Amino acid sequence: MAEPGRSITPTSVEAAALAVGFMTALRRAGLPTSPDRAARLADAFRLVPPDARERLYWTSRVVLVSSSEQVPVFDAVFDAVFGGFLDPADSRGDTNAPPAIGSEPRTRPTAPDNRPTGAAETDVSPRPSAALPGPEGQADQSGPEREALLLVASAEERLHETSFADLSQDEIAQIRQLVRRIVLSTPERRSRRTRRSARATERLDLRRTVRAAERSGGDSIRLVYSRRRPRLRRLVLLCDVSGSMEPYTRVFLSLLQGSVAGAQAEAFVFSTRLTRLTRQLATRDPDQALARAAGSASDWAGGTRLAESIRRFIDEHGRRGLARGAVVVVISDGWAQDAPEQVGAQMARLRRLAHRIVWVNPRKVAAGYQPLAGGMAAAMPYIDSFVSGHSFAALAEVAAAIRNDRPAMPGRRQHTTSDNT
Repeated sequence: MAEPGRSITPTSVEAAALAVGFMTALRRAGLPTSPDRAARLADAFRLVPPDARERLYWTSRVVLVSSSEQVPVFDAVFDAVFGGFLDPADSRGDTNAPPAIGSEPRTRPTAPDNRPTGAAETDVSPRPSAALPGPEGQADQSGPEREALLLVASAEERLHETSFADLSQDEIAQIRQLVRRIVLSTPERRSRRTRRSARATERLDLRRTVRAAERSGGDSIRLVYSRRRPRLRRLVLLCDVSGSMEPYTRVFLSLLQGSVAGAQAEAFVFSTRLTRLTRQLATRDPDQALARAAGSASDWAGGTRLAESIRRFIDEHGRRGLARGAVVVVISDGWAQDAPEQVGAQMARLRRLAHRIVWVNPRKVAAGYQPLAGGMAAAMPYIDSFVSGHSFAALAEVAAAIRNDRPAMPGRRQHTTSDNT
């Protein structure tokens, strides 16, 4: 039997191990986690020892939960992980003993309360607010002191998790500075160029072997081998700048500018027509690059000719080499004026050229979203990865899809290309 004041965690479990184990359970349940949060949680456990269920709950929630939408998932995982550590029968049979820790119903623990005895019970808010300074916000001085629980996500965490469409002008400027630093990396392929190999391969380097034989009187004493050099696949980005994508356009243009300047990517924007912006975005000055890009495209915030834009890209650029063996990223919500069959036909052509197609749709994050719009539904069979990219944190999923760190979409046949493409 455990005593009421006994720690709920085994003494052999260290703070770091407890933090990592809990973070693993949260990640499997779909809550966004990161190694830095696990480190912060371990530090918090060292400062606030988790010797009671409520202290463990609130310490973990303050560190790990960054929005109210994550609270239900966090509560479910917390009860599943830590519910079994406590024995509700610790004080069974003793009517005068206080309730045992852990014998309370399996609901979210409430914050400490200093209500006077006999006060009417009211629902306790799951997110208590701290007392405000001044006469109206002062707590009852006659009651015991209590520690204020500030359950507000940091400004940086909120900025990372909030959708681009919900950010203010100042926050958009901050996010654009961060997005420009993102490095997008594509998978490698074997090029036609070769380099000398220290190990025996299937390819014999005749030129170097003959040169080595000349030094030994014409006898080929040592064979020289070569192997094909690895190269990163080309990255092509097609960004929708129509009216329906306007809340996200400024941030995605910063992503295009950083990719062109840092990863030598090819950048295109489209609305009613296709415009190539690689040269305009190549300058290192982001403000100058975006100003030149805005002056080059005259159809901003217009309609969406998705099929026509993809057709022009293939006919004028893709078939000439830009799309062959490349990773093509289409940033669009799929709301198009073209007929769905036209979108499907052009996506099939693009599929035959590209190594991988990644579709970024910021509206995918909406609750109950289904790709039922004509253009989006027609494009789905030809997409390798379908991600949202609606926030700065979601752009990590975009980068992983470009690197091909994720498996192919369910029901999607893995597309294979030769090493020469």
